Amino acid sequence: MPIDLICLDADDTLWHNMRFFAAAEQAFADLVAPYADDAAARARMEAVEIRNLKRYGYGAKSFTLSMIETALELAGDALPAGHVARILDIGRTLLDHPVELLDGIGETVAALADRAKLVLVTKGDLLHQEVKLAASGLGQLFTGVEIVSDKHADTFVRVFHRYGCAPDRAVMAGDSMRSDILPALEAGAWGAFIPQPLAWSHEAAATPADHPRFRQLTRLADLPGWIDTLP
Repeated sequence: MPIDLICLDADDTLWHNMRFFAAAEQAFADLVAPYADDAAARARMEAVEIRNLKRYGYGAKSFTLSMIETALELAGDALPAGHVARILDIGRTLLDHPVELLDGIGETVAALADRAKLVLVTKGDLLHQEVKLAASGLGQLFTGVEIVSDKHADTFVRVFHRYGCAPDRAVMAGDSMRSDILPALEAGAWGAFIPQPLAWSHEAAATPADHPRFRQLTRLADLPGWIDTLP
């Protein structure tokens, strides 16, 4: 088996995440319904989120700031102060939701840790990601944790170097084609894409055609078996 390092995404690869964001987005759309219909509110929110990524990064805190900004853009001076308080409540709910592992994740992560050094490579708010990892009960299985502002090829090159691994002996698995798979492939690693039904459209990208180091899997539980087949 040629793999020395297995890198895993966190949100929606190990535990549920987007379903909580979807509930928050629905609560926000309901709140601003007097000022915009559901489709218009969601479209404006997504535009504001993407615009703010370079300022606030990813995660629940960034999402909360973007909800406030979107509400102000939609309602202007007519926005009641109580709506801001309600948005902050929605944001706190996002930060405080329980960590719910995807099916079979505990056994799968343990099986992966038996095969190679395991490193969590995730983006988002540092404190929130640390809290979720601690609550997951999986932390002891990881050799290292890398919480980054974004994922690019250079990000993975640095991770591989830090853990003393050649890129072609590393695997990255996650649910984002744009952030997890394409940059890892560009860095010279293997990429295992595990799509999730509620993926954010911002994370979508075209599937690499006939790439020799790419595989799409149905679930993370299929990753150990695929790794065992690598030449």
